[in-house]
Amino acid sequence: MKTQVAIIGAGPSGLLLGQLLAKSGISNTVIEQRSPDYVLGRIRAGVLEQTTVDLLDTAGVAARMHQEGLPHDGVELCFGGERHRIDLLGLTGKRVMVYGQTEVTRDLMAARSAAGLSTVYQADEVAVHDFDSASPSVSYLKDRVRHTVQADFIAGCDGFHGICRASVPGAAISLHEKVYPFGWLGVLADVPPVSPELIYVQHERGFALCSQRSKARSRYYLQCALSDEVAQWSDEAFWDELKRRLPQATAAQLQTGPAIEKSIAPLRSFVAEPMRFGSLFLVGDAAHIVPPTGAKGLNLAASDVAYLWQAMHSYYAGKHSEIEHYSARALARIWKAERFSWWMTSLMHQFPDAGSFAQKMQRAELDYLLGSQAAMTVLAENYVGLPLA
Repeated sequence: MKTQVAIIGAGPSGLLLGQLLAKSGISNTVIEQRSPDYVLGRIRAGVLEQTTVDLLDTAGVAARMHQEGLPHDGVELCFGGERHRIDLLGLTGKRVMVYGQTEVTRDLMAARSAAGLSTVYQADEVAVHDFDSASPSVSYLKDRVRHTVQADFIAGCDGFHGICRASVPGAAISLHEKVYPFGWLGVLADVPPVSPELIYVQHERGFALCSQRSKARSRYYLQCALSDEVAQWSDEAFWDELKRRLPQATAAQLQTGPAIEKSIAPLRSFVAEPMRFGSLFLVGDAAHIVPPTGAKGLNLAASDVAYLWQAMHSYYAGKHSEIEHYSARALARIWKAERFSWWMTSLMHQFPDAGSFAQKMQRAELDYLLGSQAAMTVLAENYVGLPLA
């Protein structure tokens, strides 16, 4: 098989890249190790920046998002038992869209299927070859038959644990990582959200987040120990602890119900650089991870896709220079988002072994933030998403 771009990974970044390339007349094949049901079963982010919304519009997959998604003009910070609203729209002229990553993936899958574009699921033993030569290829095993895809370029959209970054020689890549000493326990439940906008809670018992996926489905998180296991947390224990971290009036409004999904995720900041190795390009979680506090993971993957799509569109139009700058352009935005996510995480969480001075500094930072329009604007412009440079 021969194609112009072989895309490894059928998550939202791989599918979005494939959709945009196809709209530009660039042939591509998506190769995914897992089944479609497995891919859709992964519960992930749900806050989309305007740049991501615009990219989904360009890809022609945004109709359902505009019908069912929830535009949010603000976000709340809660500390000292009080809620404080950050007016995103008033401070920046921009808003965010609450629409689950699962739904984004579902829309992209449907569009790819309707267009009859080449997609291989449940591909075993996927490997990338000769990406430092003029003849890169991808091989995989399907139904006990070995297949090879010849391509001009390979897009590694296969996540943090994928084979693309792992295939790069160690001497050619630099890895930067910070692992946080806690995790997030997340619960998805079919109950109305406790608030029409997200609430980020800084509390002496630990961070909490009240989020949502629709007007009838909520996503809640609690900071927990890395040693915790999901089995330790009954639904009742989760709801009781969430109520302890919320202001009394908010806790009284909280509607609870059985969890339809419950999981614990560790938090890390991670960047691999560069993001191009000959004909191989890293995209999304293959190149970077952010703690979810700043709602940047999916949005950073989407901006990578935008930069790579633009570069490949120019390449096939006869302008080869833009593809040389993909890594530098993407990393410039990535490091700013890493900084924001690290700052939000440091501001809102309880750190083990942090002394009273560190706790006082957190409170002073929060007090300053809410007392300064300039500081609130900085938070707001980062939260809604920095422009694509």
